[in-house]
Amino acid sequence: MKVSIKKSILENMLLNIQPYLEKKDLSQITSHVLLITKDGQFTLKATDYEIGLSYHTPEIKITTEGDATANGKKLLDIIKSLKDDEVVLETINDYLYIKQNSSKFKLPMLNPMDFPLFPEIANKPKFDINSNTLVRSIKKIAPAIDSNNPKFELNGSLIDIKDNSINLVATDTKRLAIMQIEQPTEHNFTLIIPKKAISEIQKLFFDNIEIFYDENTLIASSAHFTFYTKLINGKFPDYARIIPKNKNYRILLNRESMVDAIKQISIISPEIKITFKPEKVVFESLNDDNIEAKTEIDFKTGLDNDIYLAVNSRYILDFLSNIENSNFTLGFNDSGLPFTLESDNFMTIVMPIMI
Repeated sequence: MKVSIKKSILENMLLNIQPYLEKKDLSQITSHVLLITKDGQFTLKATDYEIGLSYHTPEIKITTEGDATANGKKLLDIIKSLKDDEVVLETINDYLYIKQNSSKFKLPMLNPMDFPLFPEIANKPKFDINSNTLVRSIKKIAPAIDSNNPKFELNGSLIDIKDNSINLVATDTKRLAIMQIEQPTEHNFTLIIPKKAISEIQKLFFDNIEIFYDENTLIASSAHFTFYTKLINGKFPDYARIIPKNKNYRILLNRESMVDAIKQISIISPEIKITFKPEKVVFESLNDDNIEAKTEIDFKTGLDNDIYLAVNSRYILDFLSNIENSNFTLGFNDSGLPFTLESDNFMTIVMPIMI
């Protein structure tokens, strides 16, 4: 293989595939990127077996087609050090040479035939969704995805497609976030996408994409890349049962004033008590260290009696940081029961702290 490519293009491709590399064991083929030149296209691939990315471009001059591998991090470090000019990549005797003017580097290769195969799109069913809508929806529910839960299905986001709607759901057992997208659907099915894949999807899916799936894999394809992730096998909790069917109280609140007050109190304690009085809302810290914080906002709640909620402030702030409207609705039945935060088709159900 011998090719010439602009430094800026190669650097951007290498930056995009870094999260997909094996970082701990550099003897593994998955610590390498696979470089492929074929039919006028240059492709970079990286995978840790769980997720993978194939990035391609036609903006390359090919002298000789072929395949190569190289340690992905070292290759990126080398390319970053070069000037903004064309770079020559050439394989000679199981080494990849990187050349630019008077600079020359040599990296050892592993056998390209040992690089893991990516799943094929052929014969997989497809579902349609606007990529920007998907990314915005995932961003809203992502903070509620659990980490390292022994129930593996909670370490990912559920995509539940049924009845002409797509529900994206996540829970860390203390809260449940649901984003509903109304659109026609042909088939009912569910997928659980791992948290790491959810993180990478938010960085990638800004092109027009096509999404394919089967019971084990999700694949997304655009003009510039092909992304895949293995899915989590398991049964996600029946989230519909957790949503309160009726709410005794529904209060329309201002997002900005709530954020300001909660942030003030969370300086002292992440756990706060919010008391809704007929004419105002009072915010207090819950802390055992003889440190106190208290503030209030004037607000006609429409209540006849005081009602309080004790909660981890982060759960409310995560919700408020991901809504576009200036107002949102708080719904609750009693101080000890889960309460809801709602804005348009985005809802978070939060389990209160018992005090």
